[in-house]
Amino acid sequence: MAQITIEVNGRPYAVGCEDGQEAHLIELAKMFDHQVRQVGQDMGQLGDTRLFLMGALLLADELADARARLAANQAELARLQSERGRVEIRAVQALDTAAKRIEKLASEEA
Repeated sequence: MAQITIEVNGRPYAVGCEDGQEAHLIELAKMFDHQVRQVGQDMGQLGDTRLFLMGALLLADELADARARLAANQAELARLQSERGRVEIRAVQALDTAAKRIEKLASEEA
């Protein structure tokens, strides 16, 4: 298990993570640090615990919004795929009808 030091609101924290996940954890810590610093600027210094709580709640809110958008996009994708299937069926039927008409015309001329 890897051990790294991240910085949040100007303070270092030692954190363990899976080997190979260090860069990802550092990026996550930067996102959290940015959120905590923004809360600190907006609300003033509340103490680390409250800053961290507010930062975590704001990130959780963003995550909930992203999940809702993802669910809506997945539903729209399913709807479009279903519609595409119906359009393909209608196209096949139209081609089949056209082929039958062509065959009929060809047999009438012969």
